[in-house]
Amino acid sequence: MTTHTPPGRARILTGDTPTGQLHLGHLVGSLESRVASQDEFDCYFLIANMHAYTTRADKPQGIRESTLEIVKDWLAVGIDPQRSTFVLQTEVPAIAELTWFFAMLLPFNRVMRNPTLKTEIDDKGLGDTYSFGFPMYAVGQCADILAFRPQLIPVGEDQVAHIEMCREAARRFNQVYCGVDPHAEDSEHEALGGVFPIPAAKVGRIGRLVGTDGKQKMSKSLNNAIFLTDTLKQIKKKMGQLYTGRQTMDEPGDIDNALFEYVRAFIRDETRVKELEQKYAAGDNIGDGHIKVEVAQAIDELIAPIREKRAELAGEAGDKVVLEILREHAAKANAVAEETLARAKAAMKLDFFGRELRFPG
Repeated sequence: MTTHTPPGRARILTGDTPTGQLHLGHLVGSLESRVASQDEFDCYFLIANMHAYTTRADKPQGIRESTLEIVKDWLAVGIDPQRSTFVLQTEVPAIAELTWFFAMLLPFNRVMRNPTLKTEIDDKGLGDTYSFGFPMYAVGQCADILAFRPQLIPVGEDQVAHIEMCREAARRFNQVYCGVDPHAEDSEHEALGGVFPIPAAKVGRIGRLVGTDGKQKMSKSLNNAIFLTDTLKQIKKKMGQLYTGRQTMDEPGDIDNALFEYVRAFIRDETRVKELEQKYAAGDNIGDGHIKVEVAQAIDELIAPIREKRAELAGEAGDKVVLEILREHAAKANAVAEETLARAKAAMKLDFFGRELRFPG
């Protein structure tokens, strides 16, 4: 079966590893961009449940639950299964096969220099105890993306460096197996016979949202996250923990601090943002606490509809909805990935026999 991107619409692919609830950093870094992309692009969104096993192989039930919960978050923010394709990674066998092929093209030292990989090793305190499969997930992310041959990849700022390794894998494959000139422009690879387009990163409106500790990127594992299900009371409490170093409300403040990152991200009235910046910079009788409350209310206004929709998907009834969506979308996702794999194997002279995947009706 040959699949085609709708005329005039570029394809995008991005996704999440099911490690827990999604938070504000995910919302402004990628989720908002995904929702806005649905009418403009041919959208594929991947749940990387296979990758979750790289650090939680002993927690299969937790990974399964997190997989369903992430899809509920997607539905709650407005990702529409009628306009986008949901991809459950472990139900797309072509991804694992392509991972193996790309692993032969990427030097081990190059994989280990991937800054995203190095950051995760440090943040999770893995030292040298990580599994053999842990660095393999960086190669697997290349396969996640390239299996669907997208032109664009919506990501947070911290993932841009990883996208470069994916681009390297695509270039290398096209050069080695498709005869594409190493000096060819990225935009020319498909026209010159390459199997893979060279995808570009598409960063959301906030490339990297600082957490409520005011220092590190927002992350569940660092306990500095505001979740999409948090109540106003919880949001106020977490915002109250945001440290700025300012002592009094008549002391001039730094409007480039973490607090004002939140002001600019979540207070939509630009006039009000300018007013707060001027007062704060001048030390004009305005305290951090007042601004934190105002930001908390703006965040609550943003996520209240998400929280309400998310509650409707709670429990077994919501699980059933999610599983039905994933089952329905598996056939379409595999049609695209299998076509990619067939093209890749033909280029590699591995097209000995055809194959066909079957799914329950």
